[in-house]
Amino acid sequence: MRIHDLDPESRPRERFLQYGPSALSPAELLALILRSGTRNLNIIDTCNALIAAHSLEQLADIPLSELQQIPGIGQAKAMQVAAIFELNKRIHYRKNSLRKIQSARDVFEYMTGRIPDETREHLFVLHLNTKNRVIRHQIVSVGTLNASLIHPREVFKSAIRESAHALILVHNHPSGDVEPSNADRQVTGILKQAGTILQIEVLDHVIVGKENWFSFREHSLLE
Repeated sequence: MRIHDLDPESRPRERFLQYGPSALSPAELLALILRSGTRNLNIIDTCNALIAAHSLEQLADIPLSELQQIPGIGQAKAMQVAAIFELNKRIHYRKNSLRKIQSARDVFEYMTGRIPDETREHLFVLHLNTKNRVIRHQIVSVGTLNASLIHPREVFKSAIRESAHALILVHNHPSGDVEPSNADRQVTGILKQAGTILQIEVLDHVIVGKENWFSFREHSLLE
């Protein structure tokens, strides 16, 4: 059934105008952007199939080639979907620019969407000014943390260049288990000592998972 064959009160555009965007389903909102379906499949059915295949949360990371495997999604529509989520990421980044860090939760929220490949571990350094606002973040290493591979020079080099007042270490655990390993503890201790010598305080080391986090400071492991 074509969109125009639906009753007016069932059409996404009319419902949006009458009730606002919150009244529409994710598929209907996506349909408003993609606009047109195919001869055999209207755009709402296409969007429902797209979300059913990948889930709304995963659409942000699906490559164009996989999006185009859904009937009715060609290259142009796949690019539109990717563009929507890219804009959302940029809005998130802008809202978090110079964000003041007051807790490990703030760190977790800041890192949302910033890890390029969540199947691998990444060690980030957040550089903070005197008001604990993030002035820059940097990826220091990719792969399992190992004290023999993480040199303090690489961690503090950009902090010195940015005249950072303090820093926070952040890394992700792809498994979702945010409990620190012995290597995590060893690396943290080494970098804490280096920061003391350089007078750049390591305020925290936060391990992030998909939905939770572990803070060395909040667990009194940075004493």
